[in-house]
Amino acid sequence: MKIALIALLFALAALAQAQTAGLPTACGPKDAGFDVKLDKSQQTPAPPEPGKAQVYFIRDDGLSGAIGRLGYPSTKIGIDGVWVGASLGNSYFSVSVVPGEHHVCMNLDSRHYEHKVELAHFTAETGKVYYFRTRLIAAQNLNYLDLIPVDSDQAKYLIASYPLSVSRARK
Repeated sequence: MKIALIALLFALAALAQAQTAGLPTACGPKDAGFDVKLDKSQQTPAPPEPGKAQVYFIRDDGLSGAIGRLGYPSTKIGIDGVWVGASLGNSYFSVSVVPGEHHVCMNLDSRHYEHKVELAHFTAETGKVYYFRTRLIAAQNLNYLDLIPVDSDQAKYLIASYPLSVSRARK
């Protein structure tokens, strides 16, 4: 009985610590947020800048993203501790990065869900293009985030199907 009580106390302490911990270092500042608009004009995917790599973040919410966005928060993306953009519904955006290892963070742009974080890392090479699919799956009281590398053929298909997400940091 004492062992079970001690184990329970350790579990509760770990849970409390996890809930009060700040965002991981791959993310940007905790209170930063974005205003997001969708540009539905046809966009041509940008090639990497000279000496850099290009990274696309494609938010794929499936039918829920196509039907409506009411009540769904935007998702913000951080790279190496700096928020680089945000997306809403089915959309995408891209950023240029220098070669080397990078750490990516996905977080809901909402104070109510700041503990929901997805993380990934990759090593960028000059001239290469990288694609990540982001998903927000929301059903009743369950919200699930997903951040995964995606095949370039699938990514190009989604980019051609979705509008460009244009985000601006809130002041």
